[in-house]
Amino acid sequence: MLREPVACVVDPYAGGMSGYTGRYEKRLSDLNGLYENAQAHAALVTRLNDPVVYDVEDFRPGTDSGDLNYGVTRMSPGCVDREFFFTRGHIHEKADRPEIYYGQSGNGLMQMESPEGETRVVEIKPQTICYVPPFWIHRSINIGETELVMVFAYPSDSGQDYGIIEMSNGMRHRVVSGGDDRWELVENTSYKPRTGEQVAAFMKKYV
Repeated sequence: MLREPVACVVDPYAGGMSGYTGRYEKRLSDLNGLYENAQAHAALVTRLNDPVVYDVEDFRPGTDSGDLNYGVTRMSPGCVDREFFFTRGHIHEKADRPEIYYGQSGNGLMQMESPEGETRVVEIKPQTICYVPPFWIHRSINIGETELVMVFAYPSDSGQDYGIIEMSNGMRHRVVSGGDDRWELVENTSYKPRTGEQVAAFMKKYV
C-alpha cells in the first residue's frame, strides 16, 4: 500500500520540525564517562543543573528497506574543560547504510572514524551538506557559541550501534578548543584500537 506524501517545516534557528513522530533528548549526565575530564564533567552537571546537550525530532515512516527517516538535531554550545559538547556517536547497525546532514544554523563538525581507526572531520555550517559514507562511525560536535541545528536523513532500516565506540573507550581522537575560535584534534589516551580480527569479523557480513 502506498504511503501518503508528507511535508515537515523546519525552524532553522529554534531547531524544531513540524509533523515529527518521535522526539528524544540527551542531558549532560547522559554522557557520563565519555569526556576525558570526568571531574570537570561532574562539576558542570551540578553547576548547570544537568542541561540538555542535544535533542532530536524525527519522522520515521517505518523500518522497510528503501524508505527514509529524517529529522532535526539541535545541539547546545558548551565545553567540558577544553572538550566541546558532542553527541554519543554511533555506526549504523546495518553499517553499509549512509547518512547526510544539512547545516541550518550554527557552526559544527562531523567527526568520523573508520573501523580501522582512521579519522576524518567535516565542518558543518549553514547550507553545508555532509555526506557520511557507509561503514563510518560518526559523531556531531558543536564548536560554536550558538546552537547548532542540522537536518539529517538516512535509510529507515539502518539502525544504530553504540557498542563499537564503547568497546574502544571512545573515538580515537577528541576535539578540543584551540583558542581564538579554533579547534584541534588530540589523541584519546584511553582509546583501545580494534584488532584486525575484530574489524574482519565486523566487515565479513558485508563481503
